[in-house]
Amino acid sequence: QVQLVESGGGLVQAGGSLRLSCAASGRTFSLYAMGWFRQAPGKGREFVAAHSWRGGFTYYADSVKGRFTISKDNAKNTVYLQMNSLKTEDTAVYYCAATGRNSGHVSSQDEYDDWGQGTQVTVSS
Repeated sequence: QVQLVESGGGLVQAGGSLRLSCAASGRTFSLYAMGWFRQAPGKGREFVAAHSWRGGFTYYADSVKGRFTISKDNAKNTVYLQMNSLKTEDTAVYYCAATGRNSGHVSSQDEYDDWGQGTQVTVSS
C-alpha cells in the first residue's frame, strides 16, 4: 500500500496560479504511475494528468493541456501539479492517486488503488 498526502490547494483569482504537491510513502517501489483527478460540486471525478513513476511519460486531459504541468521529484517521492491560467471551471477538490498497474489506462480512476485525502482549489472570477 502507498500513502499519499496532498497539499497546496487554496483560493486564487482567475488567471492566477497554484501548485499542488503529493508526497508518496510506503510501497513506492511498486508504483507504475501517479495521477491527479478532480471533482467539482455535483459532478463526477475526472482525470487531470498522470506521470510515470520512473519517468517516460506524462499525460493530460484536453481541458488542462497548455495550462497545467505535472512533474516529479524523485528524491522526495513527490509529484507536483503546477496550475497556471486558472479558470473558474477548475474549481474542484483535487486528488492524487497511485497505481502499480501498467495497462495503458492511466486516465481511468479505476486504474488506481491508493488515493490522497483531497485538497480544495477554488478559483474566483
